[in-house]
Amino acid sequence: MAVRGDGKETKNRLLEAACQVFSEKGYHDATVAEICRRAGANVASVNYHFGDKAHLYIEAWKYAFSQYPGPEEPDPSKPPQERLRDYIHSIVRFFMDQGPHGRFVRLYLMELLNPTGLVQDLWHQLVKPKRCILLGIIRELMGKEEMDKEVVFCELSVVALCRILITVRRWDLEYILGEPLSQDLMARWADHITRFSLAGILAVSEGDVSPEC
Repeated sequence: MAVRGDGKETKNRLLEAACQVFSEKGYHDATVAEICRRAGANVASVNYHFGDKAHLYIEAWKYAFSQYPGPEEPDPSKPPQERLRDYIHSIVRFFMDQGPHGRFVRLYLMELLNPTGLVQDLWHQLVKPKRCILLGIIRELMGKEEMDKEVVFCELSVVALCRILITVRRWDLEYILGEPLSQDLMARWADHITRFSLAGILAVSEGDVSPEC
């Protein structure tokens, strides 16, 4: 039993170290040697538990997501407008987390910058439940019984507004906004995204958006 416990502890240390190194350097620049050094383990332990660097990367994604799986589902008893607000605030907090819980966002950002092709299917599996929450809220706001492209377009628009926080450099955002990215400012940003999104969703659902725009 002691051996099994030690093996599990080593595996977790490797996953913790892998999340750190991959989120700091990306897959291509990260080395198994550095991951092992931070984990206090040897290369043989990576081969034993994961097989190779590629599989360690995939498992690091799963591990990071399990530690902080992103936006939570809003209270279903609330009206859709409030659920949209709660969900957007949750996304903004998720993207802005600079602590250990934010490692998954940093892993995702590194994958955006230098795609590996290793986690595409995994990403779809992880993000699908979160997408379904937002799509359901938007569909309800639009009064649609069936899913269609307009619902998906609105979903992409909402997420794109939130994703600015990870696709634009922090200091550039602070320059544009004229102040540091405080929690209060991010809450105001989330409220703005909510108002902007609700107005857009309403306009699209009522057909008030001209094709010539």
